[in-house]
Amino acid sequence: TNKNDVIKILGQPQVRDEKDDDTWIYFERILSKGKYHKLGQNVVKENNVLVLTFDKYGVLREKNLFDKKQLANIKFTKKITENNLSQKSFVQEFLQSIKTKMYGNR
Repeated sequence: TNKNDVIKILGQPQVRDEKDDDTWIYFERILSKGKYHKLGQNVVKENNVLVLTFDKYGVLREKNLFDKKQLANIKFTKKITENNLSQKSFVQEFLQSIKTKMYGNR
């Protein structure tokens, strides 16, 4: 199987690895209505993740399917990513506070 075959069967991947364009990830999530004790809230019936890895020629090298139970056992890091793009400079914050004070009294 190659990339073209996968696209014909599953369509374009929901996620491609940022560092390696040859790793594709597909998600499947099925929700159903809960029983009386769940008060009709949605309950995750199936939550599957398919990870496909291709070689440099586009041929499928590895496939991993994670179901709901396996996803619960995955350990995630506790590190927080700093986002410097959305942080405002001192001048921007100062001008924003003045603007808030000016228009807040109206």
